[in-house]
Amino acid sequence: MPTERMLHWAAAAIGSGARVTDVRPLHGDEAPWLLSFEHAGGTTAAVLRGGPPSPRVWPFMIATGAAALEAAEQHGLSAPRLISADLDGAQAGAVTTVETVVHGSTLWPVPSSAERLRAAGAALAPVHAVAMAPTEHLPFRPRPIAVDDFAADRRTGRMPTTRLLEEADQVITAHGLPAGGTGFVHGDVWPGNIIWTGDETAVLIDWKTAGVGAPGVDLGELRKQVAIIFGPEAPDLVLEGWERAAGTRAEDVAYWDGVAALNTRTELDTLDGVGATDRRDAFLLAALTSLGT
Repeated sequence: MPTERMLHWAAAAIGSGARVTDVRPLHGDEAPWLLSFEHAGGTTAAVLRGGPPSPRVWPFMIATGAAALEAAEQHGLSAPRLISADLDGAQAGAVTTVETVVHGSTLWPVPSSAERLRAAGAALAPVHAVAMAPTEHLPFRPRPIAVDDFAADRRTGRMPTTRLLEEADQVITAHGLPAGGTGFVHGDVWPGNIIWTGDETAVLIDWKTAGVGAPGVDLGELRKQVAIIFGPEAPDLVLEGWERAAGTRAEDVAYWDGVAALNTRTELDTLDGVGATDRRDAFLLAALTSLGT
């Protein structure tokens, strides 16, 4: 749970004599937390991120999330708004941020509708339209969730591998990073990080691995995720939605699909359900086929 010092800092950031009335974890029993406040103007809710480092979230990722939300607000993107950030922990006792709550749901119907899959792809296009150079807190991203590198873990023996994953890694490595434009990327686009509001607007949340990269960083990740969750027809609907919104064809789709598929654990069924590994492998094989291998 957040410390009293963190809660006092968050209440001060809300202002108007706010006091915390409820704390609810949003990810199992750890950060982030949904805070409820009472203050002179009534009641408010906010999301608190931070605290001591954990295996899942490190202080530099909290700083990245803060920088990403500032950029999203500057460019009018659909995202939470940053209320306050203590990036050196001097006030809250740890690197901590507090942001607005997006009201809606991350739940998707199963099977998902074509309209929702297209809308999810379309929601990425305004992010990628933002021209941006890498910075300390928004670095260059050569793959989704770039804080992980499961392909490298397999290469060095820290994780078991399979013949398909080993051969695919050789193909993607030999292909090399494609030339092309870069811009703002979310870095971790999956259905759990897309909130659908009452009017079916898609709002991206959890920007802790954002940065600068090719649109394929996000497109490949979302295409991989929906292939695993909803089946082989879903990725092309995501791509269709993005291309309509962006007004252009996506480049190097097969390469980025391969990168996204390789940046997964070798075995997925335990966490993602029976058949998830086979669906990932089918998505990867389709990417390799498109690359002509």
